[in-house]
Amino acid sequence: MKRTCIAVLGLMVVPSGEALAQRSAVEVARAYREAHGAEILRDFRELLAIPNVARDSVGINANAAYIRDRLAALGVESRLLRLPGVPPIVYGELLVPGATRTLAVYVHYDGQPVDSSRWSNAPWTPVLYDGALEAGAGRLPFPEPGEPIDPEWRIYARSAGDDKAPIGALLPVLAAFAEAGITPTSNIKFFFEGEEEAGSVRLGRYLEDHRALLDDIDIWLFFDGPVHQSRRPLLTFGVRGVTGLEVTVYGSNRPLHSGHYGNWAPVPGQMLAELLASMKSRDGRVVVEGFYDTVEPLGELERAALEALPDYDGQLKEELGLARTEGNGASLAEQLLLPSLTVRGLASANVGALVRNIIPATATAALGIRLVKGNDPEHMKDLVEAHIRRQGYHIVREDPDQATRLQYPRIAKVTRSGGYPAARTSMDLPIVQQVVDAVREAAGDELVLVPALGGSLPLYLFTDLMAKPALIVPIANHDDNQHAADENLRIANLWYGIELYAALFTMAPGQSPVQDR
Repeated sequence: MKRTCIAVLGLMVVPSGEALAQRSAVEVARAYREAHGAEILRDFRELLAIPNVARDSVGINANAAYIRDRLAALGVESRLLRLPGVPPIVYGELLVPGATRTLAVYVHYDGQPVDSSRWSNAPWTPVLYDGALEAGAGRLPFPEPGEPIDPEWRIYARSAGDDKAPIGALLPVLAAFAEAGITPTSNIKFFFEGEEEAGSVRLGRYLEDHRALLDDIDIWLFFDGPVHQSRRPLLTFGVRGVTGLEVTVYGSNRPLHSGHYGNWAPVPGQMLAELLASMKSRDGRVVVEGFYDTVEPLGELERAALEALPDYDGQLKEELGLARTEGNGASLAEQLLLPSLTVRGLASANVGALVRNIIPATATAALGIRLVKGNDPEHMKDLVEAHIRRQGYHIVREDPDQATRLQYPRIAKVTRSGGYPAARTSMDLPIVQQVVDAVREAAGDELVLVPALGGSLPLYLFTDLMAKPALIVPIANHDDNQHAADENLRIANLWYGIELYAALFTMAPGQSPVQDR
């Protein structure tokens, strides 16, 4: 691929110390946003209107082409990396003559599937409101150029927060730099994935196949996720991994009349409830043997960051209507540094208007396991299976036949899902501290540093497979209804993203930790 340098992109190189001393890149980006706010929102609306579920090949390829073309129009040498039948990677480069450091920006442009019946508006018809819907906000027309914009307004659409928000903030930064003649202080490589919400199944293959493009990267910046629940800016140094399993328990080989067979035939719903209850104590601690044994402890800087976090749990409990939380008084931040076991779904016949007087033949639970640094996904599932066996269950992988039913009094079918491990980057790396300093330029003293995010990303492919540090740099509002109906982005968070990315792209030059390129 032709490797284009900024010097030939038609951008004026700013003399060292001169213009930037008078006007920082953050100020330039802010001024551009103030002058072009309506156009930025309309461009964002255009991107959000393209359906982006990974399995929708037409929609997902339309997203990729749109992003590639917008990057190219702003001077980024961009193209699509492809595997057969897989959403493409949008790859781009801005190479700066004399730069000693290369930043990589990761964004995923696919989104979660939707149940349109649960949305207040069509999920891919972006709508502007003057606040949060749950607070009774009213609908607004998108502003015309020059009209004032209230930062408390919100755009409602699928992927408004997760994860098209960074694209909506990043493109204006590139436009502002081109207009003002600002050159980044680092080489920048863009890597936009289209399959993250579908499990990033082929991401490792993409990284291996294109290692030659990526080996000179010094640090990966993941533009994804929400800011702190207090609305304060956030920088996090790791993520939890994820895996899970589905458990089905069996009663009779057909549903039975609850009057004729109640008090005699086993009730799968009751059996499953008892099995699930045996996995956690009343205060929420997982009592599966060995569940916490492989947790990797925090370092000194990580522990200090944890202790410096704002005490926001009380306000969060009030916001969420919770009189109690799990963990026996531990903070949310502390709990996110431990593996979790969550019942994600339960099913056994019907409730409400469709309930019948039966003893169902089966009951099923979907269990999610969030992993922290040190946990192996397969080992953690092994521990849960061992616990199920200790409760007297014979485990099968397929529905049991009649002979198996007659041989074992308690049977559980366990279906294991995939997943990936957690990842965490050390906070004491010099290049990490450079990023922290740059984020503070946009965020100020309000910046919150968190050792690990509660959600999951395939960060381990970058920290382990590619052997490079990786940080999460989120901008979305914490109450963006991520993955749910009425997903949204608060305009103030989009504005913050513009200033944040301007600071990162022009952070103080530093010696690259990679000596031999």
